[in-house]
Amino acid sequence: MADLRPDPTPADAELRAVAAGLEAAFERVHRERMHDVPILNAALGIKAVGTRAVEAGWLSALVTPWFINMMLLPRTPEQTQDYRALQLGGTVAHSFPAGRFEFIVGEEGDLGRYQMCSLFSPVLEFESHGAAVITAESAIAVLFDAGLAPDVTEAADAGSPEQAAAASSRPGGEAMEAGKLSRRGLLFGRNPETEVVEP
Repeated sequence: MADLRPDPTPADAELRAVAAGLEAAFERVHRERMHDVPILNAALGIKAVGTRAVEAGWLSALVTPWFINMMLLPRTPEQTQDYRALQLGGTVAHSFPAGRFEFIVGEEGDLGRYQMCSLFSPVLEFESHGAAVITAESAIAVLFDAGLAPDVTEAADAGSPEQAAAASSRPGGEAMEAGKLSRRGLLFGRNPETEVVEP
């Protein structure tokens, strides 16, 4: 797959329609198959955030009562065919400015075949839907932060207080403050309980 630089051309209405379709598909999953699963966080609803067009399709961060995932959906008929050719359960690596991430191929009813990258599952540590949404919004923003690429963050880890202050002003800082997540933890799905940012 090609890299996932954002494409600014879609209209807001088109982005909202993609997000609404994604939410509708997983509201149905919640209603029909997940409503009595014990790992659900009853404080969370279903919300797609940060939806945007990238070269591999539509990218969105999806909050549900049982996971927060990055989701990729096909955008064009050609991409729909490409996605259908992928093996269910297989993985596809995509390059973002912040690094390279593996997505797992899934399929769901009317939504069709998609790709997902797990950030949190389960999501019992989130106290509110708002906190989960802020985390999802920040996660999708930091994917496009080239300053978080592995070679850059390794250098920053050993950097000065000024470098740390500059890093905190990048996208994702709000979630870090709200959920006490590190940037690397936000991207790699580490448990917030173990990713508390030291004062």
